[in-house]
Amino acid sequence: MKTKVRTLQIAFTYIGTIVGAGFATGQEILQFFTQYGRWAMLTILVSTMLFMWLGTKMMIIAQRIKAESYEDFNRHLFGDYAGSLISLFTLIILIGVNSIMLAGAGAIFEEHLGLHYQTGLLLTIVGSYFLLRRGISGIMQINSTVVPLMLTLSIIIVINTLKIPEAGHFLWLDTERSPIRAWLSPILYTAFNLGMAQAVLVPLARHTKDVRALKWGGILGGAGIGFMLLTAHFAMSSQMPGILQFEIPMGSIAFQLGSIVQIVYLLLISLEIFSTFVADIYGVTVQLKQHLAIAPKLITPGVMIICYALSQFGFSSLLSLFYPIFGGLSIVWVYKLILSPMTPPPKNKNDSKDSGHIYLHAKPVTRTTRK
Repeated sequence: MKTKVRTLQIAFTYIGTIVGAGFATGQEILQFFTQYGRWAMLTILVSTMLFMWLGTKMMIIAQRIKAESYEDFNRHLFGDYAGSLISLFTLIILIGVNSIMLAGAGAIFEEHLGLHYQTGLLLTIVGSYFLLRRGISGIMQINSTVVPLMLTLSIIIVINTLKIPEAGHFLWLDTERSPIRAWLSPILYTAFNLGMAQAVLVPLARHTKDVRALKWGGILGGAGIGFMLLTAHFAMSSQMPGILQFEIPMGSIAFQLGSIVQIVYLLLISLEIFSTFVADIYGVTVQLKQHLAIAPKLITPGVMIICYALSQFGFSSLLSLFYPIFGGLSIVWVYKLILSPMTPPPKNKNDSKDSGHIYLHAKPVTRTTRK
């Protein structure tokens, strides 16, 4: 029973880490999949298989090399120097993305709840700080609440979509987009999201001793991501091409289902922003504490203050410059992950003497303490 519970917690955390604000609003799904018409169904299946395979592989390798942070994992894939540089760039992207998500939380509070913009920001930061005091268990708990609600809402939207005449559009929807771009999209989408998600999934794997729970959690998590991609694509395809004009495509669909569904949807977007913000801040904190001689309880609020400050300015334009670069790095990162062997762990404690042989490709990461 304990293994089953842990498996579900890992699966929900995996899904919740990938399903950020862009996913929940439908904008990511629209841009990477739905706009490609009849190709989207197949490309979503490709993306699902990649999430199931590579997400699971990443967590198992991270556990076996005892990686404390995503920097440790990147150093394993690329070597010390290149891995550290890639991790530094990932850090910048994570802070930038979270500052934008924080701004999104403020916008939801202001536009839909009638509260002040700064109130939304401060409530998100304060709530995140107290949840982060629980560590990785707090992240799993929030995702174990939010993700089942998101899955339930996805099912409700599918059921309602089945009632309209355009429900079958996803099968024959025509598009002028290039088939080559359509088939590149699932690779880019999976690579980018896994590159971001490693900040959470690597320390999660490090704190999970049950390999079976880790394996099935990754498989179920990847399948869950695929299910949510398919349901959102199915719903948005029925509204094509008109839905392209909306900034929040899934919101336009949810709002058609009545005020109760509308409120639930807005609540879930807020919770998704919150859960992703919490998870990313945790990952950044874990990495920074390996370099800074400062207590984690001080690093966390420091990172939050930086995100808060950036959310007040036009950082999104600068981030749009970094995004393509990070996207390219993510492709290389996935390529290295695919090539990385699943080195078996030691059979017993005595095997540590021969660890040079066992960890030929996946040796535990060691660090020298800075004075």
